[in-house]
Amino acid sequence: MSLSEFELIDTFFRRADHVGPRRAVVRNGDDCAVIAPAPGMQLALSTDTLVEGRHFLSTVSPARLGHKALAVNLSDLAACGAEPMAFTLALTLPRVDESWLKGFAKGLFDLADEHNCELIGGDTTAGPLSIGITAMGEVPAGQALLRGGARPDDDIWVSGFPGVARLALEAFRGSLHPPLSAEAFEEARLVLERPDPRVALGVGLRGLASAAIDVSDGLLGDLGHVLQRSGVGASLYLDALPVSPWLQDRPEAVQLDCILAGGDDYELVFTAPAARRADVQALGASLGLVLSRVGRIEAQAGLHLWRGELDPWPDDPARLAVPNRWTSFDHFKGDAT
Repeated sequence: MSLSEFELIDTFFRRADHVGPRRAVVRNGDDCAVIAPAPGMQLALSTDTLVEGRHFLSTVSPARLGHKALAVNLSDLAACGAEPMAFTLALTLPRVDESWLKGFAKGLFDLADEHNCELIGGDTTAGPLSIGITAMGEVPAGQALLRGGARPDDDIWVSGFPGVARLALEAFRGSLHPPLSAEAFEEARLVLERPDPRVALGVGLRGLASAAIDVSDGLLGDLGHVLQRSGVGASLYLDALPVSPWLQDRPEAVQLDCILAGGDDYELVFTAPAARRADVQALGASLGLVLSRVGRIEAQAGLHLWRGELDPWPDDPARLAVPNRWTSFDHFKGDAT
């Protein structure tokens, strides 16, 4: 006999052994959870929904899916400089599969425990597989990183190696020639299916970065949101982009498609005053994280791509047009996963 809705919740999602401090005044089990940030802190919230066939493949393991479902929300908190506190889960299932639920819950709670993030409520229902999570975090009053703070002459930075998730997706689609080696495929697939939210980086950027956003829909598109909100433009230098070892042997067109328009990497793109360059580099070193300076903010609106090195700024760099295929992903226009 299959589990009922409430037996399912009690078996897989109600925990008596939450790791870390309990932040909810009233936890799951009532009609509403009640939560309060610590004194002097403000509440940051993020909501994301993952739908099978749109955001993830049916072949992904349930543990990795549980991890990613929470990771994409924690990445949004990271982009705001917020530390995770708690989350809710709305889970729609085509059927009750106890083995699948066990793996999903493990991946979900392993990441939640890593960030002291408590499940405080949610909902379960029957239907096509989809996962909706709302994550809550806290940030000192007035210190949240926002998209609207970029200023002319700020440096543009990106963490890690954007583009690897897109490389994995193209491998799944069979569009890579030659195909990835088994080792490269597994490494790229791990990035796609089990992303690492840059929470520590986001916290470290408080008071240092002027604006930030996570790379979920493509580096160029997400940077474009910062430019629009800040009322500025940008120059991005292609020769300064970080290229993952798994991309280095691919044609340049493939590299740029993956890095600039891939999305699903959940790295952070942020701006910071040029005078704080050494501080940004020190932060990256302290976290063991590659932070690459890839451009600068301009007063004039528009996003411009250039050839040439960042230092010194070239007197007469080669300006490139931005192809339409590098625009931001749109859920109502883009291709499904």
